[in-house]
This record gives sequence, C-alpha cells and structure tokens, in this order.
Amino acid sequence: MSQKQVLTLWRDDGICAEDTRVLRTLCADLPAPLDTTGKKDVDILIEAFLAREDAVGLAAPQIGICRKIIVFRNKGFDDKSTWTKSEDDYDVLINPRITQARGELVYMVEGCLSCPEIQVEVGRHPEIKVRALDRKGQKINKRYTDFLARVVQHEIDHLEGKLIVDYEGTVSYPKKRSAFFERYFRSA
Repeated sequence: MSQKQVLTLWRDDGICAEDTRVLRTLCADLPAPLDTTGKKDVDILIEAFLAREDAVGLAAPQIGICRKIIVFRNKGFDDKSTWTKSEDDYDVLINPRITQARGELVYMVEGCLSCPEIQVEVGRHPEIKVRALDRKGQKINKRYTDFLARVVQHEIDHLEGKLIVDYEGTVSYPKKRSAFFERYFRSA
C-alpha cells in the first residue's frame, strides 16, 4: 500500500496554491446507487486512510478527490491496541448530512493533516445525527457523541471547503515557525 500524499495549505515556508484550491472547493455528491467510479473513490480514500498512523479521520478532498466521502476511526483514540484497522474500527460516510446538532458548543484544540504544525481551538456540538450512505451505498442514519461527533464535524467541514484555520479560536504553532505563521494569518 503506497501512502497517498495529503494536500496541505502550506509546506515548509510556502503556500501550496494548487492544494489550497482543491481544499477550498465545495465537494460534489456521489451518485446513488454508487457507480464504478464512486466505489473506486471510496476505496482509494479508505486505502489512503488505513496507510496512515497519524490520522483519526480523512476526507476525500484531502487526497485530491472532490467528492463527499469521509472515513474515520470509531475507536482506539487513546489506546492504540484497540485500533486494528479492521472494518469494524472505522466508519465510512458518503454524502453525509448533519440532520441534528445538540448541546452547547464544546471548545477543544484540533489539529489537521492539511494544516500542519498548528492547532486551533474549535467549538463543536457534542451530539450530532448524520444521514449518509455507507461504503456499500446503503442509506444509514447514525448518532455520534463527544469526540466522535467532533471528528465527524471536522471531516464534514472538509467537504464544504472549510478548515480549522477558518475558525476564530486561539491558534498555536511552534515558536520557531512564528514568522511564517504570523505572515500567513495576517494575509488570510
């Protein structure tokens, strides 16, 4: 399994203009029932996700596929031994829509593979209900709470071209990179 490169807003000391364009694009739904191309896109995303050890979730646009597909761990966040990468350990949502969000926003620091080296405090709902298709193209309704609700909301943001840098929370980054990030956030 070759590791597919994750698109990023910046790399080293430069902005990645083409990556940024893709990451900022509103994704299209996959047609239902899933066609051959749709199934292939789902499989490519799953393969890219499973090849990584540093990802809690991954959205299709992060690997250059502008389709509404996300994949994320559903267990093993704190205990690596419970993350076996079997089909039971992750969820795939195609064309996900949040149909209900409950609770006061909970603020936590988030990181993102597409925004390397920074963390941003983001407010998310602690409970959501989602309507989507599963990896086989079957309609599903799921409820996610707490950390999983946060992960799903983060990944769905990607499908809408939204990233953690778009939130107004406190931003943290390494001091040695402060000149670059101060320039980036001033121009954003």
